[in-house]
Formats: sequence, structure tokens, C-alpha cells
Amino acid sequence: MKRGKKADEAAAEGENDSASAKKAKKSKEPEPVVLYDDPPDKLTSKDGKDANLKITSWNVDGLRAWVKKKGLDWVREEAPDVLCLQETKCAEKDLPADITSMPEYPHKYWAVSDDNEGYSGVAMLSKTEPIKVTYGIGKEEHDKEGRVITAEFPKYFLVTAYVPNAGRGLVRLDYRKTWDVDFRAYLSDLEKQKPLVLCGDLNVAHLEIDLKNPKGNKKNAGFTPEEREGFSQLLAAGFTDSFRELYPEQTNAYTFWTYMMNSRAKNVGWRLDYFLLSSALVPSLCDSKIRNKAMGSDHCPITLHLAM
Repeated sequence: MKRGKKADEAAAEGENDSASAKKAKKSKEPEPVVLYDDPPDKLTSKDGKDANLKITSWNVDGLRAWVKKKGLDWVREEAPDVLCLQETKCAEKDLPADITSMPEYPHKYWAVSDDNEGYSGVAMLSKTEPIKVTYGIGKEEHDKEGRVITAEFPKYFLVTAYVPNAGRGLVRLDYRKTWDVDFRAYLSDLEKQKPLVLCGDLNVAHLEIDLKNPKGNKKNAGFTPEEREGFSQLLAAGFTDSFRELYPEQTNAYTFWTYMMNSRAKNVGWRLDYFLLSSALVPSLCDSKIRNKAMGSDHCPITLHLAM
């Protein structure tokens, strides 16, 4: 996500008396940094089934730079069955050999922007071959930006998406609202065939708990009422936010930090990356992880464990 937010740090309320205010300001201690500690993976579902499917999603903020930053070393250590990447910003002809030749993932799929090779883009790498792979959601106005790959597996669909953000000054908010409606319709139609997993950078912090400074960001891309309502409607359509299903009250759990103002070290972040599940897959949910210690992008990877 790119935003240029100027309200990443909420301003403290001033006092009426200027002298008192100056004294308070001078003596005020810096707010302590509270980090999120990703707990040990749960590898069993609530009904006692063992996890047998591991999916990782990561907005890499430029595939070529991410590869140079040793992102693939982390992937090999994590060893998911399927790896989904967003914001690859790389034409297929320019893909690094380090990733195109990975023997761990013989089945690789790429979607790129038709108009701008260095913009948007998603990828999916799988250890097993899907039954079918499609690109986009069937609407040219959306699909030309290379934002969605859908893979059909025997028991489920996997959709990875890089959702458009509303942009600085909310210049694309109207477009984003149209996207939300069309994307929800696409997912709902897909789900009529078999349950699905949606993963990726959905470019919205749904609840106030999902970002560090909600008060200062209500007019900024990613936390407008319109974007949050679009996400709420997606949940109302029958999809479940896997992380909040397991950790409904967990604070300070973010997946994106702007490069500005040392935000990552301070954990001034946003939770923009998600695994959403069809209701039929919720009983299969074992764990939904935020790998916030993994570096290489302004986002961190997330991992889903399912007992399929």
C-alpha cells in the first residue's frame, strides 16, 4: 500500500494554559513501543483435525527488490504449499531467475498491469498443480491492472488479490467503491461452486483495532468509512476474517508500516493483509499468522494453516 499519510502519529490534546502545556510537553515521556509477538503456530483445528495446508501471502512492494533483499530465503524457511505475492511491479519478461527457476514451486502464475509494467501485479506459486487458473474478475476496467489470480483446487478456490487503494487525496475512492461491489459479486459467484480462500493486500484496516492511530486516519485511504463498509459487506456476504476469528481482541497486530518516521520500529502500523474464508472452511481453520519479523518489504507476510 502507498499512501503518504500525514497522520501516522496522532497529536496529543493540548491544555488550556499555555505555560502548563509547555511544561507538560517538556516532561512528557515518549509513548512506549508495543510490539506484536506472533505466538507459536496452532496446527490443529477446533474439531481436532491436523493442519495439512499452508498458504502464505506477502505484498512484496516490488518483486525484484524483494528478491535482492533475500525474501526467497524466508519463503524457503516458511515452506508454504502455496505462495501468493502482491504488488510485484514486474513484467513477466523481467522476472528474476531466482524465482522463476524455484524447483519447490513447479507451478507458477503471474498477472501484470497491461498499461504499466512497474505497477500492481500479483503472483501465485504452488507445489501442486491447480485444476484451473484464471486471471482477473471478468471486468476489463479492473482486470487491465493485473490484480487477481484465482486457482481452483479439488476442495477449494484460492484467490489472491491486490485491491486498489483510494489514493492520496482519495482520488480513486469512487473507483474503489465500484471495485468493492464487483469483487464481492465475483467472490460470491465463485463460492457457489466450492468454498474459497481469499488472501492478499485488501488495502483497508477494517476496525479501529486494526491500525495504530484510527482517529487521525478517518479521512485517509485505507480507513475511510466507505472502504471499511465495503469490507463489512464482504463479511456480511458470508466470508470470515480468519485472524479476527481466532484473535478478536488482539491489538498491535499489523502487516504494513510506512517507511517514513521509523514507523516499523515504533510499530505504528496497519493491518491491511488478510485471509478471508468461506463459512464452510471456518471449521478447518487452525491458525492465521502475522509474520511481523520477516523483512524485505513495507508489508510483512501472513500465513494460514488449514485442516482440509
